[in-house]
Amino acid sequence: MGEREETPLKSPHFVLIHGISGGSWCWYKLKSMMYNSGYMVTCIDLKGAGIHPSDPNTILSFDEYNEPLLHFLSSLPPHQKVILVGHSAGGLSVTQATHKFPNKISLAVYVAATMLKNGVLTEQDIKDGVPDLSEYGDAYDLEFGLGVNQPPTSATIKKELQRKILYQMSPPEDYTLASMLLRPGPICALLNAQFPEVNECVEKVPRVYIKTMYDRVVKPEQQDNMIAKWPPSHVYSLESDHSPNFSSPFALFGLLVKVAASISCT
Repeated sequence: MGEREETPLKSPHFVLIHGISGGSWCWYKLKSMMYNSGYMVTCIDLKGAGIHPSDPNTILSFDEYNEPLLHFLSSLPPHQKVILVGHSAGGLSVTQATHKFPNKISLAVYVAATMLKNGVLTEQDIKDGVPDLSEYGDAYDLEFGLGVNQPPTSATIKKELQRKILYQMSPPEDYTLASMLLRPGPICALLNAQFPEVNECVEKVPRVYIKTMYDRVVKPEQQDNMIAKWPPSHVYSLESDHSPNFSSPFALFGLLVKVAASISCT
């Protein structure tokens, strides 16, 4: 579910995937730039995110959380390919999609994103790909949909910390918008994002990583570790916080256009 307005003026077709607690609304600046430049663009709400009506506390599996993206890809016409762009935890959605639909994806772009070939399988995967906000103290508001004696089912960064952690370089109006629209994210589902059965065709999907140099969520050293373990074809950097879709939209748009032009899109 989510906004799927498209314009047939020009390929390639970008599909933008938000991170935890976000939604398709996170891409409003990028979508406007892409649309005005004649590109096709689709922004998807994952299950329980954005305007999707599901309660995130009921979403316990990653397959369920990522179903809107997988459904979208499965419904594409034969031989049509898209460029997937995943932000933050949206990188897990992109990776699962490349495992399941490698022939539907012309390029996978990770923006300040979790890029783990097999998902979250090991303690090192958690160290590399899962945000560690312990330096900020009790940083999360947690919900316990399975009961207080069970692991939390959803989490949101506390409102008083969102500016400092997520949007320290972003315009105040974007931070204000985000503070009004962020929803609890289904962390139980995300920590169960595991793809142990590797489809070797996944390696045929070109990957690009866009680093965010002042990121306080997926820290630069974490990004470097994931890049080293599963090297993409190209790595670019932005002088940005964790949310370049707000803080550096023109630079991010320029990079996306650049990487799209470097491949043959159909």
